[in-house]
Amino acid sequence: MFYPAIRKVLFQFDAETIHELTIKGLKSTGKSPVNVLYKQSVPNKPVTVMGIKFPNPVGLAAGLDKNGECINAFAAMGFGFVEVGTVTPRPQPGNDKPRIFRLPKANAVINRMGFNNKGVDYLVSQVQAANFKGVLGINIGKNKDTPEENAKDDYIHCMRKVYNFASYITVNISSPNTPGLRSLQYGEALNELLSALKAEQTALAEQYDKYVPVAVKIAPDLSAEEVNSIAQSLIDNNIDGVIATNTTLSREGVEGLEFGDEQGGLSGAPVKDKSTQVIKLLSQALNNKLPIIGVGGIASSEDANEKLQAGASLVQVYTGFIYQGPPLVKEIVNGL
Repeated sequence: MFYPAIRKVLFQFDAETIHELTIKGLKSTGKSPVNVLYKQSVPNKPVTVMGIKFPNPVGLAAGLDKNGECINAFAAMGFGFVEVGTVTPRPQPGNDKPRIFRLPKANAVINRMGFNNKGVDYLVSQVQAANFKGVLGINIGKNKDTPEENAKDDYIHCMRKVYNFASYITVNISSPNTPGLRSLQYGEALNELLSALKAEQTALAEQYDKYVPVAVKIAPDLSAEEVNSIAQSLIDNNIDGVIATNTTLSREGVEGLEFGDEQGGLSGAPVKDKSTQVIKLLSQALNNKLPIIGVGGIASSEDANEKLQAGASLVQVYTGFIYQGPPLVKEIVNGL
């Protein structure tokens, strides 16, 4: 792999422009012989979580392939599972550009994308075209202009659309870039949403004669009391898993760096300890009643093992993958 040299060139250009070009390239080569440029053999280290057998515990986090256009390419890189999205009922452009900022000195990224995507129908068409036989997570959200009190309608709409095509479904209530979204993580609003989703999941399981697990993705910017409250809601509503964590609003670790004060969610190395702490608190509160998928600042096998020791059963990478490319996947799996 020549990724370090490639990255040096890529990082000379605007982050979102390179992202879009990369997605186009991976989309066009995912099923072709050209995928030999990034395809790699990764050891088989199976683990069963949420009733699903994963070939290895290292997944791609949502956000990189929002529209499900590169599933086969990411699978060729050796990921044990691929999560696409976040997708919303209707297409939406997201926030104004520029909205992605690299902070190389901190191995970090700040983004304020705002759920830009082509809509759930387009994503489903891409999933069908991929004909992927591995483990696929589909991450769902609400449209920006949907009032908070109607948020569950958007999630239910997306769940109905993707249910028959997903290995598991992730409910994203923790992005900092959709106004009011994180308020869905708390108290009665959370219980109302989870109750509605559980009822819909039960109906869809009967309709399709198969059970598709539902996980909830939460923020790192939570107090111990808030983590405990969320954990209790997840247990009470029989949710199948929890993903910890999304990006942070904190700027600890990037003070004084170029772009360090840009608005949006901070990911990468600076969020590592925050997400691990949330995983530890969740693990204690959940008491093995449902599994945790750990994500946030994973850039090595040591980082991944730290998440697993804190209580996670699976891990996902995003920013570490941007900085290190496909070799990171193999390194982590080898080091588990």
